[in-house]
Amino acid sequence: MRRSALAFLVLALAGCAVGPDYLRPDAAVSDAYKEATGWKVAEPQDESNRGNWWEIFGDPQLSALIESIDISNQNVRLAEAQFRQAQALAAQSRAALFPTLDANASITRSRSPTGLVGGTTAGRIINNRSVGLSSSWELDLWGGLRRALESSAAGAQASAADLAAARLSAQAELASDYFQLRVLDAQKQLLDDTATAFDKSLELTRNRYAAGVAAKVDVVQAETQLKSTQAQAIDTGVQRAQLEHAIAILIGKPPSEFSLAPAPLAVTMPRVPLGLPSELLERRPDVAAAERRAAAANARIGVARAAYFPSLTLSGNTGFRSAAATDLFAASSRFWSIGPVLAQSIFDAGLRRAQTEQAIAAYDATVAEYRQAVLAGFQEVEDNLAALRILEEEAEVQEDAVRAARESVLLTTNQYKAGIVSYINVVTVQTTQLNNERTAVGILGRRLVAAVTLVKALGGGWSTAEIGADNR
Repeated sequence: MRRSALAFLVLALAGCAVGPDYLRPDAAVSDAYKEATGWKVAEPQDESNRGNWWEIFGDPQLSALIESIDISNQNVRLAEAQFRQAQALAAQSRAALFPTLDANASITRSRSPTGLVGGTTAGRIINNRSVGLSSSWELDLWGGLRRALESSAAGAQASAADLAAARLSAQAELASDYFQLRVLDAQKQLLDDTATAFDKSLELTRNRYAAGVAAKVDVVQAETQLKSTQAQAIDTGVQRAQLEHAIAILIGKPPSEFSLAPAPLAVTMPRVPLGLPSELLERRPDVAAAERRAAAANARIGVARAAYFPSLTLSGNTGFRSAAATDLFAASSRFWSIGPVLAQSIFDAGLRRAQTEQAIAAYDATVAEYRQAVLAGFQEVEDNLAALRILEEEAEVQEDAVRAARESVLLTTNQYKAGIVSYINVVTVQTTQLNNERTAVGILGRRLVAAVTLVKALGGGWSTAEIGADNR
């Protein structure tokens, strides 16, 4: 009966764990996105493969570049190594729940001094051989070890979310750089085409000057316009080269070993699936990481509070010890010991109280970080929804401006040929057309970057299910 009662007591104590049980901190979540009014709802098939979110842009070269990030991007590889480190720490915490078993073997040769009074081994050389096993097991009576495991497991989940965030950030940055580079390609092509047209205008003006129907100033203005446009075309190469270098770094290559040939900007604006605002907490890896860190900090409160209670360790040793090798494994050489050790700190000058208060403050800090991450996430979504909505309206108006500018160039050129207006009028409307067409291309690029940033703000195709968040 005594043994049964003791076993029941040990099991009962082993089932408790001091410290607060974790509940996800509440965070401000709205029912709908403010800027989503009039948003184009995605088709059902748009939700079918959210993992490779970049495929919604329909650019094979972009897809090939992004898919190489996991292999070559050093920031992603750093996050992956940190994730493996966090997993190993969780495994260490799990190992602390189980007994340890150590084996040892030793042989020593010693001589005692002859000057000792009453010594029976004075001046003798003694050999001592020993083999044995030792075991130790700290019973988790108050749940401190289990809280430590809970903390490290949540930390590993946070690290897994950090890895996903690093991967998503690199993917979004690459996509943004890629689209900006393609916008520069489009603007370079536009400037080259315009320069060709201006060259023809210059030839026309020179012919009119030679015929005496145009002034020398018209020729100078035409030359100035042509050279200015050519200079602008050359200038696009600076930013393009820098974006190309940035893409090379993102895919883990030296800039000298990577290049992207110019290509037209043949991308259509995708329909980005929004989902509900409440789903943002499950879809953004940075938010999930912040929430998991709050769970880890909460568990560390239990670890600190468990230090107030006594620790109970069971230990045992057994083996053989003998001076003669032939008698080492004889029954008379066997030794063993077993017994519990109960330890309790009596005075620590407020150390445990301070450690507990530190753990509570650390938890409060992680809760604030989590709530701030949620707010920042909603801000990013709203910002890019607004950007896409406004830029779409701007693009429609800008297309009208481009059409009007092209018509104005046609009419003014005809008036100049007829001698009704001076060449300065032609220069003015041609410059206006070029500026408007460059603006239209720039708006398309900004819309594409905003779409990429919106996908990133929504978490890409990620979900907390990937870190086992449903098994908390």
